[in-house]
Amino acid sequence: MIQLEKLTKTYPTGDQALRAVDLEIPSGQVVALIGPSGAGKSTLIRCINRLVEPSSGRAVLDGVDVTALGSGALRRARRKMGTIFQEYALIERLTVMENTLSGRLGYVGFWRSFLRRYPQSDIDEAFRLLDRVGLLEMVDKRADELSGGQRQRVGIARALIQDPTLLLVDEPTASLDPKTSRQIMRLICELCEERGLTAIINIHDVALAQMFVQRVIGLESGAIKFDGPPANLTADVLTAVYGEENWEATIARAEADDE
Repeated sequence: MIQLEKLTKTYPTGDQALRAVDLEIPSGQVVALIGPSGAGKSTLIRCINRLVEPSSGRAVLDGVDVTALGSGALRRARRKMGTIFQEYALIERLTVMENTLSGRLGYVGFWRSFLRRYPQSDIDEAFRLLDRVGLLEMVDKRADELSGGQRQRVGIARALIQDPTLLLVDEPTASLDPKTSRQIMRLICELCEERGLTAIINIHDVALAQMFVQRVIGLESGAIKFDGPPANLTADVLTAVYGEENWEATIARAEADDE
């Protein structure tokens, strides 16, 4: 379970990215964050794993107040928070296998990681995960030889090899074509169900969110404007989150794609 209590982020410029956000997500639930650019979606995710330091409030993961941890304890807590990045964050010159195994850096010592001498159990798990995400035949390919969808699959495998309880997913489909976007969202949701993972997915595509997740949270100016099932994303709700637009077309697209 992840609990956010009055989570606030104010930048030195005075801009308030998060405004006392209260949120509770039970174990195993997949949640989509929607909202316009600058609404605070990425900041919320990054405050949970403390890539961005909150100004105040708490983020509590499975009873542990992540916002109160020192550097050593934070490194250990981050083992249980797998992050999937919009820009993939792969090391271009390394292979698919090596990038996947980098997800174990929080568990192995410095020299073993530097020399890439991972335990056989980690290597076996990497093969299993790469098979599951459809990249088993590409284990020796360099990251810079992959398509966008393949890179994102490596990012998913790298996050899962951490054996996390929480997945933080930042715009996983932003650089992908519509077909690949659906495949990646479907894969993430299937893996979360298989492993009982909680997931927070920051996504700009409202229709994709409606198609795949159990719960949608709409942010606007750092505050929650909507929290409920995808079926309750009416035109009025989307107007409150994003502003005036012909939202009936978006809702119709999501309903048609879901059939």
